[in-house]
Amino acid sequence: MPSIYEFSKDELAQAVSGEPRYRVDQLWHGLWSEAQEVGDITTVPKALRARLAEEFAPALRAVHDVESDHGSTRKWVFQLAGGATIETVLMIYEDRATVCVSSQAGCAMGCTFCATGQAGFTRHLTVGEVIEQVMVAARAAAPRRLSNVVFMGMGEPLANYAVTVDVLRRLHDFRGLSARHLTVSTVGVAPAIERLAREGLPLTLAVSLHAANDETRNQLVPLNRRYPLDRLHAACVDWIATTTRRLSFEWALIDEVNDTDQAIRELAEYAGSLRAHVNLIPLNPTPGYLVRGSSSQRVREFREGLEALGVTVTVRRTRGRSIDAACGQLAQVTNPKRRSIPLQVI
Repeated sequence: MPSIYEFSKDELAQAVSGEPRYRVDQLWHGLWSEAQEVGDITTVPKALRARLAEEFAPALRAVHDVESDHGSTRKWVFQLAGGATIETVLMIYEDRATVCVSSQAGCAMGCTFCATGQAGFTRHLTVGEVIEQVMVAARAAAPRRLSNVVFMGMGEPLANYAVTVDVLRRLHDFRGLSARHLTVSTVGVAPAIERLAREGLPLTLAVSLHAANDETRNQLVPLNRRYPLDRLHAACVDWIATTTRRLSFEWALIDEVNDTDQAIRELAEYAGSLRAHVNLIPLNPTPGYLVRGSSSQRVREFREGLEALGVTVTVRRTRGRSIDAACGQLAQVTNPKRRSIPLQVI
């Protein structure tokens, strides 16, 4: 049974053939502009709502829902068809409301410090499964308008390339979100970065770098063995030249691993050559990676060291750590058939 968010407007019209055209407009407005569930679109007759609700059941079933940060951070665990689970996080700030969505159940990238990577891969999500995460968050954020969508949840978005791009286009075209309020995070799938640059979407690209020498990055981000730093650098150059958009590097600070003075110099050289922004992330604890995040003093020293070398840098405020909703902590994958798969980028 497909999610109703898999449908284009013309496909929705076919699903309700025989109804006046304005009914399709009412449904479309309720689904996309108002983020309503079918059964709650009161501009549509009750009988039609009931039929559509039966034909198009939600693709996500919430099995856990918890808040932290005085209610400003909320995490859902959703069960998918087949039994796998994913996680979605809503973060409310003074000036924006952001949802962090998952693109896969689990992840095949195997980053050593990430709980999702430690859990392994189960399957790709569908377009409807990703969009429904956004709509659940939009309803929860009301009356605030959901302003930002970031692909920073479970999975590597560019390994599920076709779905990621389709979702981005639908959120831009159907939901009306500015592409500049859409962010895709990748561990560095170089060919997909180059392909994404030509999609015509002026979105924000965030590259999870974490090390600026191949030896260390091979250990932290295994994909680096396939697309080492020189290859990733070429893809970033292509991104900037094609999109004219600045990119950012994410750097999870790990005590005595990538927070050294040498790491500052390496990162400053790599980021500086691309005029990239650096986003420092104090490492969040995960059960499978028994190292410590850098101390608050070392985070400050690392930031100051980069700034002294001319790098634009910010330190990400940690949200949701108490409910395992912070960066690198999403790991609710319950399908016993989960597996690792080779990366496939067309």
